[in-house]
Amino acid sequence: MLTDLFREAKHTVVLSGAGMSTESGLPDFRSALDGMWNEVDPLQLASREAMRDERDLFIRFYKHRIQKLRAARPNAGYYHLADWERNGDVSCILTQNVDGFHQHAGSLNVSELHGTLCNVYCDECGETGSNESYINEEINCSCGGFKRPGVVLFGEPIPLNAIHQAKLETKKADLFIVLGSSLQVSPANVFPIEAKRNGAKLVIVNQEETEYDSMADLVIHEKIGEVLSKLARANSD
Repeated sequence: MLTDLFREAKHTVVLSGAGMSTESGLPDFRSALDGMWNEVDPLQLASREAMRDERDLFIRFYKHRIQKLRAARPNAGYYHLADWERNGDVSCILTQNVDGFHQHAGSLNVSELHGTLCNVYCDECGETGSNESYINEEINCSCGGFKRPGVVLFGEPIPLNAIHQAKLETKKADLFIVLGSSLQVSPANVFPIEAKRNGAKLVIVNQEETEYDSMADLVIHEKIGEVLSKLARANSD
């Protein structure tokens, strides 16, 4: 059924969540805190308050996350999505992930709803740079400001350009595919509903059930990489 929906669609939008990253060996946000981080609340560390009041701990936390990121690579599913974008079969990817794997695999039209861990920028002047600065703990900007990760911290708004792009693409979608998202976080969980209201078919691929399964046209509780590889084989026949 997924193959039929995919072939018939004229404007396919994909929303990816942590399930795609974990299949690449990258721990999700809540389980990434191993070892010395087991007693730490990630919701408190990934905040503007921590950046201001617990600066040393904040830096160590994000250095740890960046090290994990730099050791991981996109799985085959990311490359299938990039191929489909080049072929015109996928129009846009909305992602809750901050790992940059979609772009690494070759996708171009990507809306990063939660920012990215692939670069840093000065919280004062806005100058951007590589996340390698956190590996080397070079966190002071030439202007005297603090270099912070490019992710959206708790207490910060979602980038307006990402929201605008997501709304436009969702409105045009006739097929909306969710890959590896629990659909518990706003505003990302609003877009599948909007797509459905606009007449799009909704497909959810996630290992666990979501609250949106009942409204979906197709629900698949399998590994994302395997589902996309099967779709790629079927679509090439």
